[in-house]
Amino acid sequence: MTPPATANRILGLVGLGMRARLAVAGVDRVREAAKRGALQLAVVAPDAARNSLDKIVPLLRARRIEMVSAPSAAALGHAVGRQQTTVVGITDRDLAKGIRAIVRSGPVGAA
Repeated sequence: MTPPATANRILGLVGLGMRARLAVAGVDRVREAAKRGALQLAVVAPDAARNSLDKIVPLLRARRIEMVSAPSAAALGHAVGRQQTTVVGITDRDLAKGIRAIVRSGPVGAA
């Protein structure tokens, strides 16, 4: 499970990415971006509907697109201005790099 401080930092960057048009939200838009080869990273809500996850996770794996876990579909949706969302795809290389760095660094203040 992602610690709250780390999750908040990830969600903050995801929201920033959406506002800057460096990310796409929702299964259909993320699928399109993955098929075009435009995705750098995907942030996936583990509590999303199984049907939605079945539509996106196999494609992301097949395309070898790294996935990181969001705390919930509601939290991920809130970050991008929706009630909830299953997945957000990051299309910008630098933004994806920043999110990966947060995920790998672990909890804020951890040694």
